[in-house]
Amino acid sequence: MLKEFKDFVSRGNMLDLAIGVVIGAAFGKVTEGFMNFIVNPLVGLIGGTDFSDKFIVLSTGKDDATKAAVLAANTLEEVKKAGGNALGYGAFVSAFVNFLIVAFVMFLVIKAYNKFKKGEPDAVLAPPADVALLTEIRDLLAKN
Repeated sequence: MLKEFKDFVSRGNMLDLAIGVVIGAAFGKVTEGFMNFIVNPLVGLIGGTDFSDKFIVLSTGKDDATKAAVLAANTLEEVKKAGGNALGYGAFVSAFVNFLIVAFVMFLVIKAYNKFKKGEPDAVLAPPADVALLTEIRDLLAKN
């Protein structure tokens, strides 16, 4: 059983999958940094504030102190810390744009890979040993 597991793990597809997952995780961090440090500040420059912190307060709490703290909050974290409930639409839009960037780059990578792969001739697989032996016997019988 251990040998079967070793064979399974050492197959090329498993290694390719592991490499893809690691690269995908690293690429996710790059796009997250791109969003947080380039796109969001540019949107903030246009709108006057960081878009990822945009929110709508849904509830302010029951007592007056909580209501005052929630209404005075400037960020989504401050609203949550004060005990309020808010809909963080800015963070969602930022995450969605991040997803679109990742999806577009993956589309380009797959398109380039398919173009590269198209130029390679398909590898001709050798027939299994029993089929090769039967073919040889057939050819010898046909010759006689």
